[in-house]
Amino acid sequence: MKFNAPLDLFPAIEPYQHGMLSVDEIHTIYWEQSGNPEGIPVVFLHGGPGAGSSPAHRRFFDPACYRIIILDQRGAGRSKPLGELRNNNTPLLIDDLERLRAHLNIDQWLVFGGSWGSTLALAYGEAHPERCLGFILRGIFLCRKKEIDWFLYGLQIFFPEAWRKFVDPLNPEERKDILAAYYQRLQNPDPEIHMPAARTWSIYEGSCSTLLPNPETVNYFAGDTVALGLARMEAHYFSHDIFLPENSLLDNAHKLHGIPATIVQGRYDAVCPIISADDLHHAWPQAEYLIIDDAGHSVWEPRILAALLRATEKFKTILR
Repeated sequence: MKFNAPLDLFPAIEPYQHGMLSVDEIHTIYWEQSGNPEGIPVVFLHGGPGAGSSPAHRRFFDPACYRIIILDQRGAGRSKPLGELRNNNTPLLIDDLERLRAHLNIDQWLVFGGSWGSTLALAYGEAHPERCLGFILRGIFLCRKKEIDWFLYGLQIFFPEAWRKFVDPLNPEERKDILAAYYQRLQNPDPEIHMPAARTWSIYEGSCSTLLPNPETVNYFAGDTVALGLARMEAHYFSHDIFLPENSLLDNAHKLHGIPATIVQGRYDAVCPIISADDLHHAWPQAEYLIIDDAGHSVWEPRILAALLRATEKFKTILR
């Protein structure tokens, strides 16, 4: 299919199969398949962690050529229980992907992820490179301490109004450790405490995600399911250094050499600054690296979207 405009997503489709996969005594994850059952398997990894997936995510892929697998990670979206922090860490998310791959009788798949989805894609690929046909990654997040500190404090340089609203519920002492203050609120079982904190955190991220103000994006982040999953899961993972050694994703990037990959990065991505994509490219020089000079973080930025669609089209010929 040729794309006549940056927003030429593939037509909306419904899954031909979906289900709930029990992965332990606490968590059951939602999964679905759409497109061509005999096509190239591709797994879509949503952001956050905790943001969940949406029907629009099916539309990055030509349904005639791709077998599109989408899941909601532990504690996110339609997975149960929403916002659950117990038994929720990066190694277990990697295990869930392997469990789902085996459940669907898939030998190898293309891995597509943006933001936290790029983090999980890299962690999964470095653990199981033999299962990866290739990677399409966007808005690289390596979850290093400096990146987490940037999100919590540095973003005020570009988005002072959004940051002020983010820290407004905190007293001056709490603002010295924003993450701890929010994590305490988000873990509180009382919805009167955790939901306002979740909405404030999530709206902050949504407000900083686009190059130009986008009320539709902010409204999406303000929804209860997205806000609770995103805020609680991000605070949980950030508080535990994403349950991986510092710099492990770069240190193990050599395991991905030889696997085809496209990295798409907005030049003015404030949530996941371009330095992380640049560092990844230097650790993985074989990967195609596309800098989008007029874009921020969001996958819906017109030229980021266009680049991702071109990448999924390119991989059709590479993997066919």
